[in-house]
Amino acid sequence: MNTDNLRTFLLLVKLKNFTRVAEQLFIAQSTVTNRIAELERETDVRLLRRDTRNVALTEEGKTFHEYARRIVEMEEACISAVKGGKRQVRVGATNAVYEGALRSRIFEGIAGGRLYRVTIGHTAGLLEMLWDGLLDVVYVYQDVRRAGYVCKPFFQDELVFLARSDKNAFPEGIGQEQLKDVPCAMCNFSLQAIGSYLRELFPAGHVFPFEVDNSNKVKEFLAAGLGYAFLPRGIVREELASGLFSEIAPLDFERMHIPSYCICRTEDEDICL
Repeated sequence: MNTDNLRTFLLLVKLKNFTRVAEQLFIAQSTVTNRIAELERETDVRLLRRDTRNVALTEEGKTFHEYARRIVEMEEACISAVKGGKRQVRVGATNAVYEGALRSRIFEGIAGGRLYRVTIGHTAGLLEMLWDGLLDVVYVYQDVRRAGYVCKPFFQDELVFLARSDKNAFPEGIGQEQLKDVPCAMCNFSLQAIGSYLRELFPAGHVFPFEVDNSNKVKEFLAAGLGYAFLPRGIVREELASGLFSEIAPLDFERMHIPSYCICRTEDEDICL
């Protein structure tokens, strides 16, 4: 299967316009049409629904899109690996782990001459990319055991309860019963152990004023003075040091300690940070 055709398909899915794809690739629009037609002949399915104003994936096209993306990424990784010279390490991390502990180590590595390609995502997707050979190493809040792979502790963090300093109504600490009455953002850490811990602190069916799956967005909520939130200490270290955020002590519940892990193939263990 021609990877030029796959790249054209991926760009068309992104831009949803044959003319714009042709312009970006510096080819004729008829070439774009022919490349998509060739893919549909090879797969014997219709990949796209298209009319004069819209391009959309069919159900078969949605499945094909994921495989096309992987094939192109694997080709790029293969070319990079056989070119020689320095190896670019393909790193995957959840946003919280990256911001909390990995970023500074990545930057130190770059300063020392190492090369990195970083993908920020959710644990399940990152692990799938690792199993598929699209990533060399991942850093996640999940201890995974799989034959041929090594899983090592990476960083120990803890969840802290926070507010913007000038909006903190609980300088002496807060009890669990009080949590339900304050505007608290909910950071959905893929609803694993961290998400379960957070939800157990609130009554069943509690509705949060702001719920999001990205810890940086929760920091924006706090910085705007809109309420409170639990976040890993590592990703708010600078805000705490500057005095922008205040940490609020728990009075009758325990802080959650959150270990993160480095996972890679056994033969790649030397690339772990």
